[in-house]
Amino acid sequence: QSSSTTASKPKKQRQRNRPRNKRNRLGDNEIQSVNESAMQKATSNNSPNAVDKTREQVMAEREAKKQAKLAKKQKNTTPANTTPANTAQSSKDTTATKPATTIITEVEQTTITTKLTTTTTTTTKENAESTLASATSIKVASTSDTAVAGIKSADSSVGEKTRDQIKADREAKKAAKQAAKTAKSSANNVDTVTQNLNKLEVAAKTAAPQSAAATEEEKKKPALTKAERRAIQEAQRAAKAQGQAKKTEAASSTTAKGAASSVKKAPSVTTTPTKETKRDSESPAKSPSKLSPLKAERECKVKLFNHLVCANKDASLFINDARVHPSIARLGVQYTERTVVGSNARCIAFLHALRQVVQDFETPAKKEFGRSLDGAVKYHVEHLNKCRPLAVSVTNAYKQFKNQLTQLPADKPETELKELLEHFIDTYVENQIGKAAQAISSSLQEKITDGDVLLTFACSSLIQYICEEAKRRKVNFRVIVVDSRPFCEGQEMLRRLHAHGIPCTYVLINAVSYVMPEATKVLLGAHALLANGYVMARAGTAQVALVANCHNVPVLVCCETHKFSERFQTDAIVYNELCDPNQLVMNAKCSLNNWQKSRMTPLNLSYDITPPELVSAVVTEVAILPCTSVPVILRIKPEIGY
Repeated sequence: QSSSTTASKPKKQRQRNRPRNKRNRLGDNEIQSVNESAMQKATSNNSPNAVDKTREQVMAEREAKKQAKLAKKQKNTTPANTTPANTAQSSKDTTATKPATTIITEVEQTTITTKLTTTTTTTTKENAESTLASATSIKVASTSDTAVAGIKSADSSVGEKTRDQIKADREAKKAAKQAAKTAKSSANNVDTVTQNLNKLEVAAKTAAPQSAAATEEEKKKPALTKAERRAIQEAQRAAKAQGQAKKTEAASSTTAKGAASSVKKAPSVTTTPTKETKRDSESPAKSPSKLSPLKAERECKVKLFNHLVCANKDASLFINDARVHPSIARLGVQYTERTVVGSNARCIAFLHALRQVVQDFETPAKKEFGRSLDGAVKYHVEHLNKCRPLAVSVTNAYKQFKNQLTQLPADKPETELKELLEHFIDTYVENQIGKAAQAISSSLQEKITDGDVLLTFACSSLIQYICEEAKRRKVNFRVIVVDSRPFCEGQEMLRRLHAHGIPCTYVLINAVSYVMPEATKVLLGAHALLANGYVMARAGTAQVALVANCHNVPVLVCCETHKFSERFQTDAIVYNELCDPNQLVMNAKCSLNNWQKSRMTPLNLSYDITPPELVSAVVTEVAILPCTSVPVILRIKPEIGY
């Protein structure tokens, strides 16, 4: 107290010399509070119940705890290494540390828990334990004297744990738990890593001899030449073709009953299987000797026309299908063999076959008539498209039929619905083909006069009807028929016109420039009329129109509106139909004979494209129009009932 008061007096004298303002007052109050707190601490230190501990005493207690922990570790690790000298020294230490026995026992209780938690780690590290035991024994021997001295100097009155000791015990427990957890995880990780390493070593040992054997085999294999590789590929393809032929024969045997019933309904189809069996026996798929010409034919195909479709000659693959109606099967064969040729003829044949399909159709249980019939008709149309790509007239007729299916009433019986569809088919053929031809012929009769020379190309049923009507009107005219190979359809046109007593002249297309000065009008048929005004017709039509344009002869294209297409096309490469190139070979003396063995590639296209600049007008049942009026007709066609 005297020291504190003496230290505070000069401060008070300094305060008296300073001016008395608000800041100085606050400083005086702070100094006074500090003095009061110091007085309270002094009084509390002088109380009889407080126990003073110097720095040396605290250090001694800590050393005692450490020594106790190390001694217990030494007892557990090296119990057999005790000697009489060590026992004597330990007895002296115990006699010297009798006053502090309470502290050692409490430390022992805390260390037992840590020892129990750390025993798991010691099992995986036996070598480390031996080194740690030797190190701890050396440390205990070196620090035993200092620990005894510290314990002797410790006050015997200290019997309870202080706050610092409790905190130290808790931290020791936490550290022991964490050490145990890390030891377990490390042990598990070590086990997994060792297992993975063992597996990798085994895999490497097994893979090494296999790779070595594979490399040796590859070295032993001789390098195949190009011819040998081709022979192997051809043999594989022949085996594959034989397997497919066996599958088709099995399928035909299973569907023999269905085929027999279809033959009874359609006797004309019975003649086709015999021919097709001969084809199958001669097909290159079954005879490996004829496989190389087929391969050469594929290789010689022009890449520019790879996207075009050719008619499928192997129609026997589709005849035995039980889902195909006999009338559709017969029509597919006729399409493939080109017995039904011409846009109008193909459309009429398709609609008649479709009528028979509608008559024989039976609605499945719990299904609607319109939807189920739509699916069946779609399957039949796909079958016809496989036999030969559909004409534009057939595609438009199918679209109109589908539109009629969607408009069928749902409250009428099936028989009435079938009658509605049959009536639609009959009216479509009558209006779109029959009456349209009459309207076109009546509009052209005014243009045909006595002394006219009409030039036509190939065979067109509409041009034939116009010429026959002009003959009935007793008009004096003659016809020049221009024809071209390989189909020579102009011969059929010549035969029909000659049967009606019309004078005709027949020339090939290479002589068209010699006969064109004699012609007064050029009448051409059309396969389709495109939306951009281009005319799609038999291959050679564009050449005839070009020669006529050079000689200032008017070119009239006769086309019904049901042949108008929404497709745009400016050349014959985008869309066309490929025909068999072997049809260009006339006989054995032809220069194209055995073309498969050479690098030459014959191209046999069905149609060509005539630009609108070469066409004077298009004669339709609506009116005589320019080629550019096709989009207008397509737009107003539903309104006028076409």
